[in-house]
Amino acid sequence: MNYLIKLTIIVASSILLGFAFNIFLLPHEVLTGGVTGIAMIFGLLTPLNTGYWIVILNIPIIILGWMKLGKEFIINSIISVAVTSVSMLYIPIEMITDDALLSAVFGGVLTGVGIGLIIRFYSSTGGFDVVGILLIKKWDIPLGGLIFGLNSIVVVISGFFFAWDLALYTMLSIYITGIVIDRIHTRHVKLNLMVVTSRGEEVRQAFLDNLVRGVTIIDGQGAYSREDKKVLYTVITRYELEVIRHVLKDIDPSAFVSISQSMQVMGNFRRD
Repeated sequence: MNYLIKLTIIVASSILLGFAFNIFLLPHEVLTGGVTGIAMIFGLLTPLNTGYWIVILNIPIIILGWMKLGKEFIINSIISVAVTSVSMLYIPIEMITDDALLSAVFGGVLTGVGIGLIIRFYSSTGGFDVVGILLIKKWDIPLGGLIFGLNSIVVVISGFFFAWDLALYTMLSIYITGIVIDRIHTRHVKLNLMVVTSRGEEVRQAFLDNLVRGVTIIDGQGAYSREDKKVLYTVITRYELEVIRHVLKDIDPSAFVSISQSMQVMGNFRRD
């Protein structure tokens, strides 16, 4: 059931991408980034529909992802790419506003929501998403900013093939997409977690069972109650915070918990 829900979100988000491309971006020749943007260029310059180009250009990248990111991720990505391509074949390319700026903004927002949800639920839209995910596993940086940097090449290409003002609209759309992705895909955000509890052993075991993080345990004592406590400290991603909430609710609802955002993590921190 969990996988069915995940797959439903991936499919719905992929259809949203096709809608954003055909309704907001393509009618004004405003492109999205990366491989999909290059596919849009080919779709505008050749008789072959953009949906076909997305599939063709993603084949070598999907093979790379299969080798580096695993079977489930790539199967989800293939489904996402296929649904996006098919939706672009059946959703008509129609201009709902004559304002290219509005189209760039709304197209960028919808694209960011679609890509952010797709990546959050362990999939990708192929192309530079796969490259970006591979890179953030090595360097802990915001995915949206990384994709924006990778996608900037599309702006230069579109400037040569189309008008430079449209290239700037493309840059705006890609920038907005990157911001929205970072609001949804928050794995790069690290949190300092400190838990003060009288049930230290149970909490310690639950953390080790549910997280892939090291935990430091400090002996403590309540200043007023003089009761012995355990202080557990670790660093987690924002995605893991929901797991922590459930664990503490089940084991020690009265535990004192302090959470703050970490500026930087050095040392042995698993980034998977």
